[in-house]
Parts: sequence; structure tokens; C-alpha cells
Amino acid sequence: MVHIIDHPLIKRDLSILRARETPHGVFRATVAHLSTLLVYEASRTLPVLESQIETPLEAMAGYRIDTSVCVVSILRAGLGMVNGVLSHFPDAYEAHLGMYRDEETHKPVPYYKNIPDVIGQCHTFLVDPMLATGGSAVEAVNQLKQAGAQNMSFLCLIAAQAGIDKLHLHHPQLPIITAALDRELDGNAFIRPGLGDAGDRTFGT
Repeated sequence: MVHIIDHPLIKRDLSILRARETPHGVFRATVAHLSTLLVYEASRTLPVLESQIETPLEAMAGYRIDTSVCVVSILRAGLGMVNGVLSHFPDAYEAHLGMYRDEETHKPVPYYKNIPDVIGQCHTFLVDPMLATGGSAVEAVNQLKQAGAQNMSFLCLIAAQAGIDKLHLHHPQLPIITAALDRELDGNAFIRPGLGDAGDRTFGT
């Protein structure tokens, strides 16, 4: 399933990210803010547990999230989205998966993996700004499942249909939450109209 979140704040943030003249500091802050909006929607189905609390005046039913959370960033661009998730889940575990795209084959090349042992008890938010060919996302989900992850959602800023199709071909039950579905991939497998290289623009490189 694919959830394209349509909201005035998301449209505003996306426009800032797409604009060529946006400086990297503003770009970085906007990625984090947009990520808070995406994870707000992505967490809508998390289980809650009712428990008794005391207000200053009386007792009443209160609620807490009834699962641990892990945020997994696909390095390096995914790092820009992590703080947005942590703003809602400050006690979340963090995992990191390093992979880069071979510029000739456009396939992911893994180079780093650090996943907490508790991943199987968590709801996992896998974050990467771009879902282009889908290769990195598929490889990341494969690695997470091998490590024991069961409940996952994939969050991205923008997606291409080719990436959605590939990710759902391999992992058909995985929810994809995105701010936009862009027109196409070009000959270099870049999303069009896109927003450029999210990692370079986030880190000013």
C-alpha cells in the first residue's frame, strides 16, 4: 500500500526542498520538519495501551504507545530524516544501513550494517529521502528481515512509480509513506522533477 500524504504544510516543505536556490541549512531543517509530518501519519496504526493516570483533579484513562520503535536510516541521505522521527519517539532505537548506488548498474552496493538486537520487538521506520529504482530499499528491507524485523514502514520524501513497483514486488505488504509521487526516472535513474541529490543538499557537499 502507498500513502501519499496531501497536506498544505507538506506542499510548502516540498516546494522549499525542490527549489534550486534553497541553502543547505534550510534544506536540512526542512527535511527534518517534513519527516515529522510523514511519521505522524505513518504511526497512525501503532498499538496503544490504556492505563490509569492522575490529572491534578481526578483519575482518568490515559494511553501510551504499546510497542518499541526503531528508526533505520539508509546512509547517508537517510540521516537527515532521523531527527524528524525522534521528535515523536525520543526513546526509539536507531539502526544504520550503508549502501551506495553503482553509477553504471544503478544497483545498491552494501558497505555497512548496524542493527540493534531488539529489532524484532520494534515497529521499524525505514527512512530514505528518495525511492527511485527501489534497489536500495529492497536491499535494506531484506537485511532488516534477516535481522528479525517484522513490522515495518518505509518513509520517503519523494518516490517514482518504478521504485514503488520494485519494492512491492519483493515486499508487497510493506506500507510506503511519501510526500509525493514524481513523474519519472530519467536515463541516469534520477527522479524527475525531483529535488536533486538529497544527501549532497542536506550536508552541503
